[in-house]
Amino acid sequence: MKKVISTGLSTHGRPYEWAVLAGGVLYTAAAPFKADGTTETGDITTQATLTLANLAKTLKAAGGSMADVTQVMLYVTKRSHIDPITEVWATAFPKPYPNRATVIVSEIGVRDIGMLITAHAYLGKRQKSKKTTSRRRAVSAAKTPRKTGR
Repeated sequence: MKKVISTGLSTHGRPYEWAVLAGGVLYTAAAPFKADGTTETGDITTQATLTLANLAKTLKAAGGSMADVTQVMLYVTKRSHIDPITEVWATAFPKPYPNRATVIVSEIGVRDIGMLITAHAYLGKRQKSKKTTSRRRAVSAAKTPRKTGR
């Protein structure tokens, strides 16, 4: 079963979610979007800082952290963006760093931004549904002998 994780970021009326949790894995994307829904179009260091902050916020909402990220695809519009992003990256993620692939593209689907990432994070079995937890309690209670008042 998949669960949508609320990020507070606007989808601008498009049919997608910023983050979906399924099977203990969080599938998400992050971009330099400000809380008000506008994009950060300044220098790439500022964009990277905001993008990774948005990723951290999403992970926290899902019950995880940057340490849980296992793989990231980084899309950039210029080769010259890679080194400044890597500098921000080294401070945003704890070691061991997640696996990363970088792709240089001619443009991203949002005008005037220089980067976008997709990420996978393993959150394990932290996300138990209420239904599963209730079922386990009921089974456990049925197996536990009751003490009599004698």
